[in-house]
Amino acid sequence: MPKTKPETATPTRAGKSTRAPKGPSKRAAIRQTIKATAKADKKFVPLVAGAFVLTTAVVAGIGFAVGSPILFTIFGVLFGIMAALIVTGRRASAAAFAGIEGQPGAAAAVLSSMRGHWHVTPAVGITRQQDFVHRVVGRPGVVLVAEGAGMRPRELLTAELRRTRRLIGDTPLYDVVVGEGQGQVPIERLQTHLMKLPRNIKPRAVNELEARLKAVGGMAMPLPKGPLPGMGGKMPRPKQR
Repeated sequence: MPKTKPETATPTRAGKSTRAPKGPSKRAAIRQTIKATAKADKKFVPLVAGAFVLTTAVVAGIGFAVGSPILFTIFGVLFGIMAALIVTGRRASAAAFAGIEGQPGAAAAVLSSMRGHWHVTPAVGITRQQDFVHRVVGRPGVVLVAEGAGMRPRELLTAELRRTRRLIGDTPLYDVVVGEGQGQVPIERLQTHLMKLPRNIKPRAVNELEARLKAVGGMAMPLPKGPLPGMGGKMPRPKQR
């Protein structure tokens, strides 16, 4: 019989694990989101329970009316779970936005969580009073987003608009002021507002534009801490058009 080479075990140090540490499971992230939302929103639990019970009862009632109570009750439970999940997502998003609203850099946190062909540079403009202008480069062109108190963000935004216009030429340029006042965009609608802007340039041109503006840069700034909506602590992301 041919001799086989004996197998040798690879030496490992005692107490050392070769496996990468696992992050929090999706189930744990869901539990954390629900707990944080229930703590911040007193109406959360009654609304979720009400959505489930009401939806299940309506569908089951239809089943009794048409003579198929068992089948429609099963469907009612499924639709009830879907309704509860929808309410959970919306209330979690609202609670998270309320938790970061008014904090310095809140708009930057929302912008940085956008999915798709977007390049976000926080704090290309800043004042000592912690008013900010953030730059977003995407398919619409360049969007300058200002946040702060009073009229200071608008003044800072005007100066940054002039400076950016000299750099980008005829590329479309938009401006947004985050807030609850007239002509302003609430922070919970900021992502949706940007997603609705027209697609003026191609993805390749977006990269070229970002590379050209990268030299302008921005200040490294910490994003506000706190619970974020969605699973895993991520911001909600509107669907691409």
